[in-house]
Amino acid sequence: MSHRPSSGLAAVSTALLAMSRHLEVRDVLKTIVASARELLDAEYAALGVPDDHGGFAQFVVDGVSDAQWKAIGPLPRQHGILASMLQDAKPERLADVREDPRFEGWPAAHPEMSDFLGLPIKDGDETIGALFLANKRCPRPEGGCGFTEDDEDLLGILAQHAAIALTNARLYERSRELTIAEERSRLAHELHDAVSQKLFSLRLTAQAAAALVDRDPGRAKGELHQVATLAAEAADELRAAVVELRPAALDEDGLVDTLRTQIQVLDRAHTAKVTFDSRAIRALPAPQEEALLRVAQEALHNALRHSEADRVDVVLVRRGQGAVLSVTDNGRGFEPRTVRRAGRHLGLVSMRDRASGVGGTLSVESAPGKGTTIEMEVPGG
Repeated sequence: MSHRPSSGLAAVSTALLAMSRHLEVRDVLKTIVASARELLDAEYAALGVPDDHGGFAQFVVDGVSDAQWKAIGPLPRQHGILASMLQDAKPERLADVREDPRFEGWPAAHPEMSDFLGLPIKDGDETIGALFLANKRCPRPEGGCGFTEDDEDLLGILAQHAAIALTNARLYERSRELTIAEERSRLAHELHDAVSQKLFSLRLTAQAAAALVDRDPGRAKGELHQVATLAAEAADELRAAVVELRPAALDEDGLVDTLRTQIQVLDRAHTAKVTFDSRAIRALPAPQEEALLRVAQEALHNALRHSEADRVDVVLVRRGQGAVLSVTDNGRGFEPRTVRRAGRHLGLVSMRDRASGVGGTLSVESAPGKGTTIEMEVPGG
């Protein structure tokens, strides 16, 4: 008779939904391990993702405290039963792992384990991980109990879905890396164009001032004022590029603090006044927060470099379980009917793609001489 706290189709469904809810690889691994341990009522669970050098690129445990995990020491190598699971790609169910001839011991701080159930996680023919459990929690008359064939079948189902969730998370992270690379390439191109133009103008103006300094000091003074203006604009371009190229600290600081910090830097770097206000914001899933940050950056880029605005206001507020971001400038604006033609120049296409990619919407309000408001709404988790 099973003593697991949750069993049956509902428990399996809950575990599978939990795995599919995350997109970050580390979050997926932690969810798989926690779901397996709860579903099969084990004292310990772990999941290792192998590297190409006989070790593990990632190794996640559940049931071991942070202090105990730190005391255990370095990540395990691929040896003994772990190596067998990865190489032979077949399940391992043992009444007592310590009595298996492949057992090679463990560090002093490692918890004592007896009964053991392990399965490889496979993506096609490739073994992308190993999932294993230890110490089934149930009455043990005369050392009995342990993991059953039903447990092995259930963990097999979980491992199949874990492979899908892990593969999707890897694809998402790869896609995000490519997006970041594209963003940096775009910024580098824009930085080159903008600063090159400024420096070219700066050189010509300086040459004109030098030619006029003896025969027309008044005009030379005017040209030198223009040199100072162009130098300041070039410095603004460089500072803004540094802000956009700096990695966002979403994981450590959260969306609100990350936005506030970047906007404070932009306010110092530009002559325009840039403000930020947030109200009642709750934590959102990582993809939504990243999309909001990127759209805010793109909208700020447009406002500060193209709109000739002297004020830009950024507001982030809660709406239901989600959030609404608005970026409003008092610049020259544009005719909405020409937005299709201007859309690519202003990055509106990529902003709409980011919004729709997380189930959100993006709207643009503008008129010549009336400024522009870009609003993005995203759902919660």
